[in-house]
Amino acid sequence: MGRTKKDRKIQMAPHFFGFKPQGVQCKTGEDVCINFEEYEAINLCDYELLTQAEAAKLMNISRPTFTRIYESVRRKIAKAFIEGSSINFEGGNVAFADWYKCNQCKITFTLPVNAEKCCPFCKTQVIIENN
Repeated sequence: MGRTKKDRKIQMAPHFFGFKPQGVQCKTGEDVCINFEEYEAINLCDYELLTQAEAAKLMNISRPTFTRIYESVRRKIAKAFIEGSSINFEGGNVAFADWYKCNQCKITFTLPVNAEKCCPFCKTQVIIENN
């Protein structure tokens, strides 16, 4: 019996359901399903330009686990592009990060696991949970 997967922290789920290719006359492949943790891995590394170590820390997982998730989603995206398949987003083993709001500078932000609870900009500790 394998170990149960621990939840991966993500900032936010995608605000859309997926992608469909344009101009495909006949569908050649099956739909590709991407989990929320895979979406978060692509977001953190390729969009936010974080290193894999930084992204793994934000997701509260080890760097080798992050690398497996990241490589999996890259293969899935390549498959969808080459085969002209739709990409659908679905659940996974995820927990949403805690969001906070600063009373002083009014920004909304998340914090890394075990970080001091203070605003990253003005450093005030007068923050409220914003979930």
